[in-house]
Amino acid sequence: MFWPLSEVLSRWAADGIDTTPFHAGIENAERRYAGYGLAVMLPLDRVLVGCESSRAGAFGGFHHPDQGYRHLQMMAVITMFGPMERRHPECPELALLDLLRAYAHDCLHYGSRRRYVEVAGVPVRTQYGINYRRTSGQCYSAADKRGSRHTRNLGVVMEGACDREARVITRQTADRFGVTEPSDVLGALAFRDVTGTLTEEDTGRVVDLLESAEQTRYAAALNGYECGVNRRYAMFLEEYAPGEEDDFHAILLTAIISGDVGALGAWLDDRHGPGTFMGLFRSPGYFEPVLTA
Repeated sequence: MFWPLSEVLSRWAADGIDTTPFHAGIENAERRYAGYGLAVMLPLDRVLVGCESSRAGAFGGFHHPDQGYRHLQMMAVITMFGPMERRHPECPELALLDLLRAYAHDCLHYGSRRRYVEVAGVPVRTQYGINYRRTSGQCYSAADKRGSRHTRNLGVVMEGACDREARVITRQTADRFGVTEPSDVLGALAFRDVTGTLTEEDTGRVVDLLESAEQTRYAAALNGYECGVNRRYAMFLEEYAPGEEDDFHAILLTAIISGDVGALGAWLDDRHGPGTFMGLFRSPGYFEPVLTA
């Protein structure tokens, strides 16, 4: 069952779960995001939260398959962290942090600049934040090589920027309200994930000793996302903004919201030479004609 986030929070509060940390986290996000040019947050009623699953052993959270923001529908579909066969979370404090991370993350996707054109009666997205795509489907930047520790893909950069910001908000909320790390293996891993404190050792841990196959898959997806998105983004910041990572991150988010790469390009050119943005990200064939049979 999927319920609007506003209704889920009301139900949890009515049943004795303190949802104050979530609301405080949203207020913090609103202040931070306004500084990047985001004027409107994703409405809570446009976020659907999955729980009360009829599937035996169902386990949810930020890394549940197919979870995330739907750009055409302008809504997010997320799941309650932990066992989903129940109405309420098994660990409310951690579930609220996971919910906050997902919501703060998807607010940035919601607020990212988008441009569409009509092709044969169908809307086709040609711009998303600082990423571009031709109507043929050809992307501005190529996918990263499998196992790469760095990124030259704009999709990964944007995803990493959104999640870094969301985890800052979640970490600050956990610190403010004294939410501590759970003692169980998956709970500890998830807490470090939502607060952005995962280590190399964490993502190298054996995860096949958990209670169920779904939990094991969840932990594997968590590790894969950390290595494939967050660490690559962190490496990108270190490569091109050593000592200025936070400033560069803010410039990137501002560009993602506005869709204007002017200031971002100028910042990169000033430090690394003319044409750095294009040199870093544009795939060789992006402007070549697409051949058809």
